Amino acid sequence: MHLTPAMQAFILHWGEMGAKWGVNRSIAQIHALLHIAPEPLDAEDIAETLGLARSNVSTGLKELQGWKLVKASRALGDRRDTFMAIQDMFDLATAVVEGRREREFAPTIAALRAVAEEAKADATPETVKARMQETLETMQMFDDWYRDISRLPRGVQLMMLKLGAKLARFIPKG
Repeated sequence: MHLTPAMQAFILHWGEMGAKWGVNRSIAQIHALLHIAPEPLDAEDIAETLGLARSNVSTGLKELQGWKLVKASRALGDRRDTFMAIQDMFDLATAVVEGRREREFAPTIAALRAVAEEAKADATPETVKARMQETLETMQMFDDWYRDISRLPRGVQLMMLKLGAKLARFIPKG
């Protein structure tokens, strides 16, 4: 696949953004390439286009599939898998948020719940117990809010996103 300067810039920026979010730069670049590719690509094409080792591409594709950001497919008579990223940006954002929730946010809530219980039985100062409980309750509130919103139809979610800041103008400050 031939990359134009704009395509290269997109892939490089996506890699930088991924690195800031804790994702390996190469994996983020693989995702960026697949996100903008008009057709599915095989691992060889990805490696050649990005100048990456084939083993790095294979590892990256497995991780991206684990995050449900990339799907593999195979054409009849072809032994090679081809890969395609989620193309719809709303679906992509949803997959990223849900993946982060499952891997990071929900386990943190469970750990906070366990720590708060443990603190009830030990010599943890009351002020520390209160801070732990406040942290747990706030994180649980955000998680409950996310789960409620994620159950709404996509059209309603989009309407709420578009409404966003406009709503803040009608709410009294302070």
